[in-house]
Amino acid sequence: MIQQKDWTITLLLCIFLGNFGIHSFYVGKKIIGIIQLLTFGVFGIWTLIDLIMILVGTFEDGSGKPLVNNIFRY
Repeated sequence: MIQQKDWTITLLLCIFLGNFGIHSFYVGKKIIGIIQLLTFGVFGIWTLIDLIMILVGTFEDGSGKPLVNNIFRY
């Protein structure tokens, strides 16, 4: 069973290391992560789009599952 990825961790990785695609590697999108790493998040544009998608709740992990927000779970 694959555990869903955490929304908060993905958000923080995107904010601080988004231009290197670290958030994409974290959620299992390896090919996209490599492209972002080589192009510096297509000079920040792709990173900004991913950041907005994470904040809105439409960003999915590599297997198509939504991110889990563990802060408000308890």
